[in-house]
Amino acid sequence: MDLEVSPALTIPTSELSWRFSRSSGPGGQHVNTSDSRVELSWNVADSAALSDGQRMMLTSRLGRRLIAGVITVTASERRSQLRNREIALGKLADLVTEGLAPEAAHRRPTKPTRGSDRRRLATKQQRSVTKRQRRRPSAE
Repeated sequence: MDLEVSPALTIPTSELSWRFSRSSGPGGQHVNTSDSRVELSWNVADSAALSDGQRMMLTSRLGRRLIAGVITVTASERRSQLRNREIALGKLADLVTEGLAPEAAHRRPTKPTRGSDRRRLATKQQRSVTKRQRRRPSAE
């Protein structure tokens, strides 16, 4: 079953490598006998599913997570290896989607309008009057 990251990108199963190990945490007698922890690895550098531009974008954005061009995600949240496989596939798809997402537009700084400035100062003045009225009358 291929991993569909987006309609434009599908990672073939042949490029994914799985490793299984014993998971820590609760599980009773069953925990010491089953390999439910899942490690899913994908070689970004050698992937045929990516274009050169996508590969460059992923390697620059996911640089800290890549080890020799390979991205690895782990899942040990569930007791079932099957559920952990599904979670690992979801994590990898989310990482790749995030890495290939276009950059957000830069915010252009704006000034407050004259009306909003007036309203702000009017509410400040009103608050000041309210607090002044709460004071004890001075003996002047």
